[in-house]
Amino acid sequence: MPARKSKSEAQRAPEEFDDAVLRSFVGYNLKRAYLTVHGDFIASLAGLDLRPTQFSALSLIVDNPDISQTELARALSIERSNIVLVVDDLEGRELINRNRVKTDRRAYALRATLKGRRLHDKAVAQIRAHEERVLARLDPAERRTLIEMLNRIER
Repeated sequence: MPARKSKSEAQRAPEEFDDAVLRSFVGYNLKRAYLTVHGDFIASLAGLDLRPTQFSALSLIVDNPDISQTELARALSIERSNIVLVVDDLEGRELINRNRVKTDRRAYALRATLKGRRLHDKAVAQIRAHEERVLARLDPAERRTLIEMLNRIER
């Protein structure tokens, strides 16, 4: 028979635990913030039947017409072999066209269709609303600083 939890253990909420040591680490705080942001992000795209990688790929294709699959893979830090699955899915949904590059028959130039651009516009609007929700406690200057700091860490 499994041990029963005490009443205090059964009722303790995550925010009631002492995590002061963990909270002193940037990585832990980034992960906690990521979980909050990512969960709402997924929910905001669910009604459009888009996953984050699909949205990111579509966004890069919309903003960079005729980007190659290799360039797209590099931009998203995805293996070239794995980008094929994303591109196949977007093409199968008629969100993008894949056209042979005249100067390199092995390469494809990717371009969003009208349907893809419209879906992208809807997704961008929903993601902006998502960011308003999750960043509501930050003023515009703090949001810009946060993005700048995250970009500096990445570089």
